[in-house]
Amino acid sequence: MYRSHHCGELRISDVEKEITLSGWVQKSRDLGGMTFVDLRDRYGITQLVFNMDDNEQLCSEARKLGREFVVNCSGIVRERSNKNPNRDTGDIEIEVTSLNILNASQTPPFTIENDTDGGDELRMKYRYLDIRRKPIQENLIFRSKLALETRKYLDGQGFIEIETPFLIKSTPEGARDFVVPSRLNPNEFYALPQSPQTFKQILMVAGMDKYFQIVKCFRDEDLRADRQPEFTQIDCEMSFVTIEDILQTFEGLTKHLFSSMKNIKLSEFPRMSYDDALALYGSDKPDLRFGMEFHELGDLAQGKGFSVFDSAESVIGIVAPGIADSYSNKDMKKLTEWVQRPQIGAKGLVYVKLQEDGSIKSTVGKFFDDEALRTWAERMGAAKGDVILILCGETEKTRKQLGELRLEMGRNLGLMKDGDFKPLWVIDFPLLEWDEETERFHAMHHPFTSPKQEDMDKMLSGDHATMKSLRADAYDLVINGSEIGGGSIRIHDRALQSKNFDLLGFTKEEAEAQFGFLMGSFEYGAPPHGGIAFGFDRLNAVMNGQSSIRDFIAFPKNNQGRDMMIDAPSPVDNQQLDDLHLSMIPKD
Repeated sequence: MYRSHHCGELRISDVEKEITLSGWVQKSRDLGGMTFVDLRDRYGITQLVFNMDDNEQLCSEARKLGREFVVNCSGIVRERSNKNPNRDTGDIEIEVTSLNILNASQTPPFTIENDTDGGDELRMKYRYLDIRRKPIQENLIFRSKLALETRKYLDGQGFIEIETPFLIKSTPEGARDFVVPSRLNPNEFYALPQSPQTFKQILMVAGMDKYFQIVKCFRDEDLRADRQPEFTQIDCEMSFVTIEDILQTFEGLTKHLFSSMKNIKLSEFPRMSYDDALALYGSDKPDLRFGMEFHELGDLAQGKGFSVFDSAESVIGIVAPGIADSYSNKDMKKLTEWVQRPQIGAKGLVYVKLQEDGSIKSTVGKFFDDEALRTWAERMGAAKGDVILILCGETEKTRKQLGELRLEMGRNLGLMKDGDFKPLWVIDFPLLEWDEETERFHAMHHPFTSPKQEDMDKMLSGDHATMKSLRADAYDLVINGSEIGGGSIRIHDRALQSKNFDLLGFTKEEAEAQFGFLMGSFEYGAPPHGGIAFGFDRLNAVMNGQSSIRDFIAFPKNNQGRDMMIDAPSPVDNQQLDDLHLSMIPKD
């Protein structure tokens, strides 16, 4: 047998037992008369001991072991004289009586340690080595257990897990599709699903009532640390529900997952309108772990002869608490340069320091006297020791820039505490977005989102001027500044769905060709329905306080969408292209 126990299992109570272990050599230490080997599997590490006086040949074999050799050994559990309190098996060691090398290993290209010396590209190229590291293994184990807890909760709520197709029809809305040529249907293509949206709505028409799926989705879009071309969703849909029903159900799911996985009890989830989120935080996914809400200062600061403010659409500020004396002029200059970077795009930064001694220092002191600056401070709730930071310009841009500055100050001041989770429902999104370049509306979420009941008549009127004010029955779950999930109440009436396609610039023929199957199903008794999808990869990362989703995916892609381990995408044989009725692609 290869093992009687795993490498994280044995304790002081097992002393004198004869055992068998298998695993990888983490490290070895040759001390002359004795050799010590740390043996590792995914459960932990156990120290092996080889004594020259007891068995010279066995000790010689142990000295040949290199890092990542796969070995099998038997021996007797002994109490360690020099215990290791930082290891679960630190009270014991194995006095080895037999050793078998199952497989040798080349020297790994990076250290298989918690803190490795391998960069991202190297780790992804040798992902099978990277996964041997404890942090990655723990992430993948966490992901597995989170999926099980998700299924447990949703099953308890009466949801049915149903698989939907991966080979579907390409649609023009949203991100770019990955397309798959059909061998049996020349010059026709499948698309990989960006989400199972239309299928889950059809399942509601089919009477399945409560559907869920932990499902792989695909989007051919530019990548970031929290995006991958293939990703996983907790995808759900419910019939005969209101927004309140859905928010309560998935608030319950989120609380269950945090409680069961992290032993964290989340309080009630506040709700905030999309408009308020932008006005107070400059973002539709605000981080509520700290304050620093926005304050409009235009009525106090404009018309006083300072042309920078006077020419701006908005003048908006935040209060950075307690830094007036600790932030030097040099620090403020660095902060100004930070907001002037191309990634932020602000032209400058105005600040007002409320010194602890009661004095005031400001970059606009020659335009505004202390009384005026104290009026700003009073409106903003600023006190002695605080600094007011102000940006101005076009409202939308200024809010976005100030939102980035707010997050930077939150990081700099240590206000984003690890283990602190602040959930939020953002509601009342706009239904449509106007695109100046294409001169047409786009769906803010997707074209199947229902307008709010009170805005239904405005939508049906077709008045272009009122379209921008349409609100959607849509909602996003945000935790610590990350969008965890989003959803909406869906349109379930053919006439209303057809009207929405009209607003989005579809011709009748285009709408029928792309979505006729869905609208046709609405003519056979479609119930009111709605749903939500959680980004499963992102949920894993946020619950563990990490910004990148890659280490929660077994085999992720890099920033160019490449799989570094298998070197994909890659060219295919010309015969394959012929079989797929594709023109020959010249090789380099």
